[in-house]
Amino acid sequence: MSSQLLEQLIEAFRVLPGVGRKTAQRMAYHVLERERDGGKKLAETLQSAIDKIGHCERCRDFSEDAVCATCTAPARDPQLLCAVESPADLLAIEQATGYRGRYFVLQGRLSPLDGIGPRELGLDLLSSRLAEGEVRELIIATNPTVEGEATAHYLAQLARQHGVRPSRLAHGVPLGGELEYVDRGTLSHAFGSRSEMP
Repeated sequence: MSSQLLEQLIEAFRVLPGVGRKTAQRMAYHVLERERDGGKKLAETLQSAIDKIGHCERCRDFSEDAVCATCTAPARDPQLLCAVESPADLLAIEQATGYRGRYFVLQGRLSPLDGIGPRELGLDLLSSRLAEGEVRELIIATNPTVEGEATAHYLAQLARQHGVRPSRLAHGVPLGGELEYVDRGTLSHAFGSRSEMP
């Protein structure tokens, strides 16, 4: 019979995405059997991060400061603003592109059934930012899901209300992909969004 504290540790690991009972059990046993020092460091770092990391007042990305380093960087183009669903999406764009504008992190997408509306996504803050008149283009980088598309349409309307040009990331056939293996929805969207070749 497992101890009550061990059961609590296993349950604590289950808060992580994709971690079920068996994986959580393996993690708990590993920490207790082989990584007690690592487990202590993990606990301390986790506690410190939870206490000290909040959201940037300008872009809503994770930050230890009131305004994050990306928002205060003078090399960033203030006329370009890219709206993303999550900090992970921001990081993906930073690592894969040469984008040098600024960001707005929604921390989700519109989903009325889940109680996520414009207020939960900070769209009042985004509206205020667009109203400042500095932003010329809002690059909408939401995911190509039903909720992501609904959010993109809402953001485009918001941008137009403030005289800002909305643009949307292109979606379609992946680089190196073969048409016969691309799913129907992606292929249909790519075909419908085709553009003239230079």
